[in-house]
Amino acid sequence: MIRIIGILISLFMAPDLLYAQDAGNPKEGLRLSREACATCHAVEAGQGRSPREQAPTFMRIAQTPGMTTTALTVALRTSHKTMPNIMLEPRELRDVTAYITSLNKKP
Repeated sequence: MIRIIGILISLFMAPDLLYAQDAGNPKEGLRLSREACATCHAVEAGQGRSPREQAPTFMRIAQTPGMTTTALTVALRTSHKTMPNIMLEPRELRDVTAYITSLNKKP
């Protein structure tokens, strides 16, 4: 996990990833997360455990220090040994990352 976070931080600092893009839709991101991610991850706020024990909850991901939309985008575009290579369209990716980061926002 620490290695993944280190990779995310180093990729976050890459200049080509810092271009402006429109923000995603968290509500649509939740819908997509329920369809594509909920088999392994607890995707909703308040869910204590993921269906797959080794998969972190979306709340835990959102609360990772330094977690940003850009870091999530990089993580979701990078292959992982324990995660299937889910192909999301750019808009879907923005929506899912907007949803996950919204879980860490204070009301």
